[in-house]
Amino acid sequence: MAIHRYFIFSFALLPLLGLAACTAPAAPVAPEASVKPGVNQPFLEASDEDIQTFSNMFEGESRDISIARDAILAAMGIRPGMAIADIGAGTGLFEPQLSSLVGDKGKVYAVDLAPAMLDHLRARVAEDNLHNVEVVACTESESGLAPNSVDLIFVCDTYHHFEYPQTTLASLKDALRPGGTLAIVDFERIPGISRQWILDHVRAGKEVTRSEIEQAGFEFIDEPHVEGLSENYMILFRRP
Repeated sequence: MAIHRYFIFSFALLPLLGLAACTAPAAPVAPEASVKPGVNQPFLEASDEDIQTFSNMFEGESRDISIARDAILAAMGIRPGMAIADIGAGTGLFEPQLSSLVGDKGKVYAVDLAPAMLDHLRARVAEDNLHNVEVVACTESESGLAPNSVDLIFVCDTYHHFEYPQTTLASLKDALRPGGTLAIVDFERIPGISRQWILDHVRAGKEVTRSEIEQAGFEFIDEPHVEGLSENYMILFRRP
């Protein structure tokens, strides 16, 4: 009888033990360490007066991505009705064309983290009547986008500003719909070939960038040749 009561008591406890196991708090995940502390500080501290300097710098006709912007957009296969996030939209170089390419039924999210840049983007969207463009404030590790909200994420000369790349990539993957595309344009960083400014400013070359993105769960698609790019490359990935 004593043995019988023991087994009844033990089996009665099993559901409670299972519940305790399921509801036990998970071990905290250590935050990702910064790969380049302070890399975004000049933008975060920028004043409204600084924006014109950045605009001249980012949109000047001597800059690779400004020269090649039509070819860059063509390589991404943008279609009407798509939802696109421009991460690190900056002064809004690509926003008018992105707005036109996705059309009235599409959506463009111009994402940035710098307060003065966000103000500039909002003013540009209003001035140019870009009715399908929404300005979104992000952080240094979170995109600010809703889950499964976009078909294409465009990161142009901004990946090297990801201070917390794996955390940021996880946030981008969450925002991208399954089968969606992540398009990266960034500087070629090749010791002995690249300009010293690139070597000093850009922390990772193309191979490291690709490795980090694949580590985050994206599938490499292609490295298209983009006419007009000389110091930059483009690589494309898919969210499985």
